[in-house]
Amino acid sequence: MRRLEADFGVQCEFEQETQDSSEYGRVRVPAEATLCGTRIVVCVSKFGSLAEVCADNPGAYFGTDDAREEGALDPSDLATVERALDEIGYVSVPEELLEGDYEGPSALVLFEARPTWWTRFFGLM
Repeated sequence: MRRLEADFGVQCEFEQETQDSSEYGRVRVPAEATLCGTRIVVCVSKFGSLAEVCADNPGAYFGTDDAREEGALDPSDLATVERALDEIGYVSVPEELLEGDYEGPSALVLFEARPTWWTRFFGLM
């Protein structure tokens, strides 16, 4: 989080330990610090070193490509976030990949008709 604060020159909001979630926490880069004026949200999974980067909120766009095409996410802002994640050992998983069906073993089928990779690694359990 401190790295993103230094890179963007603002204080970032951090939310941690969402109850009954596969998500460890979220870091939010405020909209006023981004080139397009849309906040950037970094979701960190409790499983391994996985992270998701999205414009505004998870699901607000079909992924970072869509957010860039819509003018909500500047490629240099995305590169800044992904470089910070890479340097601390996190893998940034594209949001569009996380929307694929998850067919592995999980108790998630009890809660959702169609579990996704996002549900498995970031969503509510």
